Amino acid sequence: MRKSTHSPEYDAVLARLITLRKAAGMTQRQLADLLEREQSFVWRIEKGERRLDVVEFFWVCNALGFDASEVYSELCSAFHKVK
Repeated sequence: MRKSTHSPEYDAVLARLITLRKAAGMTQRQLADLLEREQSFVWRIEKGERRLDVVEFFWVCNALGFDASEVYSELCSAFHKVK
């Protein structure tokens, strides 16, 4: 198994989370406030400097008003297309 860091799949996760945040009309600071974290936490995630685990992914999706299972399902479909 290859490392997932900086893989096309993980890049897709980051891109999707950024798209969801913008679709929710939130800034990084607003999302961080909802997560009770600092703005740099969100910035580091979006830049790929900090990895999200599955629980954090769930929390971020919920804070943005999206169903984590639906977002993950969409991502899985995208992962199958990555070569």
